[in-house]
Amino acid sequence: MTTIHSVPVKTLGGDPTTLGEFSGQALLVVNVASKCGLTPQYEGLERLQKTYAGRGFTVIGVPSNQFGGQEPGTAQEIATFCSTSYGVTFPLLEKLEVNGPGRHPLYDELVSHPDATGEAGDIQWNFEKFLVSPDGEVVARFRPGTEPEAAPVVAAIEATLPKSWSGAPQN
Repeated sequence: MTTIHSVPVKTLGGDPTTLGEFSGQALLVVNVASKCGLTPQYEGLERLQKTYAGRGFTVIGVPSNQFGGQEPGTAQEIATFCSTSYGVTFPLLEKLEVNGPGRHPLYDELVSHPDATGEAGDIQWNFEKFLVSPDGEVVARFRPGTEPEAAPVVAAIEATLPKSWSGAPQN
């Protein structure tokens, strides 16, 4: 059985990894884009990273160019944009397809989880958020228009943080 933690992915730099690297931490997996009206959500995502990293939490950014071609850049261009424009310190994966026949297996797992209204299925747009428990279970889904620091997101993160965390923050 495939779990979120065992799906092979690559870092933005092209190194093979899995989300198992973050086993024991709560994760917020977000498909991101640099040229979207929702791009300022990077600010809230980075604040969440800074607020909760020391408590066993990591944001994982997943660039995708599937929505209006709003993430056209190379890996280096994405990394530079994120660090210089928004001070992003959380990890970014390689650019992935999140919908359609080329959907990455990570997103096959994620999109099977419904949002608060009970709707599962395709990603609606950039900045759709999935909260993953420390043991790799998808526990919440937030649609693109939900700000990263919205009360329901923060409450879900706080409820999902590991009960005891002794690891170092990932940033």
